[in-house]
Amino acid sequence: MEVRKVALGAGESYELRLTGRGVRGYVWTWQVTGDADAVSVNEAPPPPVEVLPGAPLERTYVVRGRCPGGRARIRFAQIRPPYPQEAPYDEFVLEVEVTAAADGGHGD
Repeated sequence: MEVRKVALGAGESYELRLTGRGVRGYVWTWQVTGDADAVSVNEAPPPPVEVLPGAPLERTYVVRGRCPGGRARIRFAQIRPPYPQEAPYDEFVLEVEVTAAADGGHGD
């Protein structure tokens, strides 16, 4: 599982691209812990492209800093909804610190 840390200013956004397996029944879900009100997460609409059967699909998620001084941890998990008892196929964690102004940088 990859863990990435970013700092965002209030109102600043960060785009996270994750490779999906939607054609195989997997979807990305997310859960925000810590200061859940410090960030918002939304899935960007996919571009209108033709996808070959079995091909991976890239999904883009937009994380926006909302409350200065907040820290949130966003856990993305790739699951198959019909089989909730299965372990996630893949996971990704984004740790976000929200600063007072939109001058945040991206850390390692």
